[in-house]
Amino acid sequence: MHIAEGMLPAPYAIAYWVGAGVFFAAGAKSLAKKSQEIPMMKQLTGVMTAGIFLVSLLPIPVPMTGTCSHPGGTPLGAILLGPAVSVLMSLIALLFQALFFSHGGLTTLGANTLTMGVFGGWAGWLLFWGLRRLKLNLFWSGFIAGFLGDLAIYIGTSTQLALAIHGTHPFSEVFKAILVVFIPTQWPIAILEGIFTGLVLKYIADHRPDILIMLRVLPASNEATHPRYDESSSTNLSERGKIG
Repeated sequence: MHIAEGMLPAPYAIAYWVGAGVFFAAGAKSLAKKSQEIPMMKQLTGVMTAGIFLVSLLPIPVPMTGTCSHPGGTPLGAILLGPAVSVLMSLIALLFQALFFSHGGLTTLGANTLTMGVFGGWAGWLLFWGLRRLKLNLFWSGFIAGFLGDLAIYIGTSTQLALAIHGTHPFSEVFKAILVVFIPTQWPIAILEGIFTGLVLKYIADHRPDILIMLRVLPASNEATHPRYDESSSTNLSERGKIG
């Protein structure tokens, strides 16, 4: 993602800004609600936003597209904090990148937010919970969600670019051409993002399952069955959240 400034015609840029604004408002509402129900929700959102900012700040330029490849981080963010909140985190991270690092742009911020937050976040979240309902374990559910969620971001970016530049050429041909250009850089990055997502979820489940229970990623039954679960740690976490 990170479509560069000036790459999108004004009508498209405005439409994407409006769409991103709708999802951002939904994310803010979701965060406000969850902050009342989940201890330290705002703090966790801040940490996750910083993580998304960092992992998506290492771009690999993609020739002829006016954009770049890099991890997204939003599939994991959506799994942990919810897909609506992942859009909010994406917009904030991308805004700071555009302002201070010239990654992306302000006119393309709406488009970049939609691809990273909506395509990546929602795809990752839906895949993760679909696979969990099929009884796939935590690591592989996270791996597939991270891998395909990352690729979903670039399918979205390819769609946006093809719509903007196809001109008299068939949209499908331009879309395929852009997507093919992404493959050499994005395929290995997507695999790494899948591994990272799965490992992070597995690590938290092994060492601090109370966090995943609090975020409703793991069922409450894990309180009694997980061998590493420490009831006092969950209580202390809750108390710290109330104090903060």
